[in-house]
Amino acid sequence: MKESSEKPPTLRWQRTLGVMFVAQLLASVGFSTIFPFLPNYVEHLGVRGGGSLVFWVSAVFSVQAVSMMFAAPIWGAVADRYGRKLMVVRSLIGGAVIILLMGFARSAEELTLLRLIQGLVTGVMSASSSLVASVTPRERLGYAMGLMQTANWAGVSVGPMIGGVLEFFFGYRIAFVVTAALLLLGGVLVMVRVEERFTRPESVARGVSGVWRSWGLVVRAPGVLLAYLLRFLAWLGRTMLTPFLPLFVAAIAARPEVAGLYTGLAIGLASAAGTLSGVVLGRLSDRVGSKPVLVVSAVATALFYVPLTFVTEVWQLVVLNTLVGFAVGGVLPAISAMLARLTDPSEAGTVYGLDTSIGSASRAVAPLVAGAIVTLTSAPGETQYRYIFLAAGALFLLAAGLAAWRLPKLEAERARAAAAARPGAG
Repeated sequence: MKESSEKPPTLRWQRTLGVMFVAQLLASVGFSTIFPFLPNYVEHLGVRGGGSLVFWVSAVFSVQAVSMMFAAPIWGAVADRYGRKLMVVRSLIGGAVIILLMGFARSAEELTLLRLIQGLVTGVMSASSSLVASVTPRERLGYAMGLMQTANWAGVSVGPMIGGVLEFFFGYRIAFVVTAALLLLGGVLVMVRVEERFTRPESVARGVSGVWRSWGLVVRAPGVLLAYLLRFLAWLGRTMLTPFLPLFVAAIAARPEVAGLYTGLAIGLASAAGTLSGVVLGRLSDRVGSKPVLVVSAVATALFYVPLTFVTEVWQLVVLNTLVGFAVGGVLPAISAMLARLTDPSEAGTVYGLDTSIGSASRAVAPLVAGAIVTLTSAPGETQYRYIFLAAGALFLLAAGLAAWRLPKLEAERARAAAAARPGAG
């Protein structure tokens, strides 16, 4: 094992974790604030060139995920060479500038371009995770990653409600200005309150070839590719519902005109449940290991998705989706903790940059997968959304099966390698 991974962190990791929790919360609130009114803002701006409103709304949502997919691994590699704190500040302040400019966009085309740039310059969660992972003791990683996931989910729970209120009472521009202010506050907080005694490890090479070498070392580490696959499956299962959930709610609601309110309630309660379980199950994973928490949570998620296929009333959807949120809150932090335990702290930026890229790829293809399911299962004149829930459950069940099958073998391989590396072995 590398020397950097054998020495305990010298920083006051608890303080760093606390500051990063607040910063991540501000970031999640800020970025999610614009979601409720972004389609309406596209319509408000109008389209100067060709293309339908539906096309540009889709583009505004998808280009950010696509650009982040390519940018995140690069920023992660830069973090391992120049410091993780710098990357967190860059993503927060860069996001503040881009969000502020969105409030002054003059067309849907300009807004789409700004969303593309947003994906290139942001990536707060990966930057924050790499910083936290690099200073947290190995035995407390489950708790730390659970707490960071809690900050993310808590922000996503309240951000859309704040955005809806701001837009309703003060208009689009003020909503963007407030969002930018929240991100700027988070950046200043990290800049002032986080201490990072960063020294670039000698093993981390400079230049483009060094970046490629870092990526290769990370993905070749035993278990890392499995963790990335689990991340892809989990995010695909969770996000493929997003584009069609409002439509499904409208189809089963007694009053379709309030479908937006019901959808917000379903998403908000699920996020709140994930906020709670992220801390509880994160602590549990430190005691019993990431594998059992990951497997049981993924199986529970799959089981809660199945009855969603048969709901006929909105309250049933809200209750079951809340249970799904609680279960997912155990899956995502467990994967993050698993990645940290499988890799060296000096590679944290690269590890979580690639992790964000995997998540962004999932978010980019999720609407396409869900759309294909709807198309293939719908009869003429009747749009069918229910099978998306079954597909999501199947993805989490697949993730649970892969983790249960492969993780014990990987742990045994790592134990044999460690035994062989001890002095006097063989």
